[in-house]
Amino acid sequence: MAEQPKQTWIQVAKDWGKDLGIALAIAFLLKAGVADARKVPTPSMVPTIQVGDRIFVERALLQFTGPRRGDIIVFTPPVPSPDDYLKRVIGLPGDTIEVKKGQVYVNGVAQKEPYLAEAPHYTYGPVTVPEGKVFVLGDNRNQSYDSHSWGLLDESAIHGRAWVRYWPLDRAGRLD
Repeated sequence: MAEQPKQTWIQVAKDWGKDLGIALAIAFLLKAGVADARKVPTPSMVPTIQVGDRIFVERALLQFTGPRRGDIIVFTPPVPSPDDYLKRVIGLPGDTIEVKKGQVYVNGVAQKEPYLAEAPHYTYGPVTVPEGKVFVLGDNRNQSYDSHSWGLLDESAIHGRAWVRYWPLDRAGRLD
């Protein structure tokens, strides 16, 4: 059996330094209010995000760019709830949204949604999204309490964009 090369103390220090730098950067972002750490409580975004996943939510860039179609956002729901919700932006102001025959249509174009748990078993719309609102759906369409149930979301209710999953480690990475 071949021996593994031993790391020098310089290599170990570099590795520790890199990890420490990442931890300090994350701590700074959290303390500065630029990012939030959240634990996902419901299965509405399965399979993209699982119950119990821990994510970072970035809050600063969204203020400049506004929501974009496909963003996974965190928001105060328009219905009484002790928790914020996590859903995907499907429709922006001016878009016409319709759900029929297991497919979501935006402006009459069927959407390719490889992230879905299963096709929706309901119909909705057509509805045109007015200025200042967005239309959001969970990736687990048939198990999600979202715009198809309670209507359009005020953009002012959005807290941030889901950015990175940091736990569990085997699925850590950017959320798209």
